[in-house]
Amino acid sequence: MAKITNHLVIMAGGVGSRFWPMSTEEKPKQFIDVLGVGRSLMQLTYDRFEGICDPENVWVVTNRKYADIVHQQLPEIPVGNILLEPCRRNTAPCIAYVSWRIKKKDPKANIVVTPSDHLVANPQEFRRVITQCLKFTGETDAIVTLGMKPTRPETGYGYIQADLSTSSPRNKEIFRVDRFREKPNLETAQKYIQESNFFWNAGIFLWNVETIVNAFRVYQPSLSKVFEGMLDILGTPQEQETVDRLYPECENISVDYAIMEKAEEIFVCPADFGWSDLGTWGSLHEQTPRDLYGNACIGQNIKMIESHNCIIHATGQKKVVVQGLDGYIVAEKDGTLLICKLSEEQRIRQFQE
Repeated sequence: MAKITNHLVIMAGGVGSRFWPMSTEEKPKQFIDVLGVGRSLMQLTYDRFEGICDPENVWVVTNRKYADIVHQQLPEIPVGNILLEPCRRNTAPCIAYVSWRIKKKDPKANIVVTPSDHLVANPQEFRRVITQCLKFTGETDAIVTLGMKPTRPETGYGYIQADLSTSSPRNKEIFRVDRFREKPNLETAQKYIQESNFFWNAGIFLWNVETIVNAFRVYQPSLSKVFEGMLDILGTPQEQETVDRLYPECENISVDYAIMEKAEEIFVCPADFGWSDLGTWGSLHEQTPRDLYGNACIGQNIKMIESHNCIIHATGQKKVVVQGLDGYIVAEKDGTLLICKLSEEQRIRQFQE
């Protein structure tokens, strides 16, 4: 039997508007060294998959205006593996495009799809789980999604309800999905956390290329028709021009709605490797080392005086001194300064305007 090759798809098209002013439309958060560790979130995502797949089988799908940033930050991957969307169309068209593109190159490929801007605290455990799941999708026609054990009643994530009564005979860590649940209200989230079979949907998917292409054919025929019709020109100089013309006609739909909630053979692997989607300043505050007073400081030149539970992000040259604040975001970038209560951070998009 021919060896199945693993491919990695990094989805890097988002605009990260909740992290303004650090994240801007010109340079969204996935391309920023959010944690102050010398690597952007996208680079950290790439690093986590070391040993799982070779650089020539890593694909990044992003907006055409970020092509240069992706190439600068991930010089290891072939330029032809950076696929450029002419406009934002959610995750289903993005995944369909890259799936047919990979199918053209490697019709038996095993694929893992991940967002570019999430955080994983335990990369060793992450690699173990991903390797197990890829073995499973290589041997079956299953779609696997990773479920994170909830640590709090979170209303910002979708949930996966698993059938934990029997695991898959091939892998005792993998279970059938009962159903996907929308982002809940607080009361519902509190119920979920008391049940052992509800998990956060991390948006990390694993499948064989044949499986996902067939799923699109069955559940999203109009979308599959677009990319099926492009098969001959994928990987040729005509590809970009055709994508630019046809992509805007694709339905704006997430892969969860388009495929996950409809398909039969859907499995979840409950996992615990310190995952966060880093969706907000509050989650960054949680994930960053804090001083005795609960302050998280990212930047070389920050001094905190009589302040508590703040997150300060100031990586420029300026010295920053903060006195007497409790529970605030202070973020400075390119001449813009935001000072905002952490409890009011959902209004940041308004403030931008």
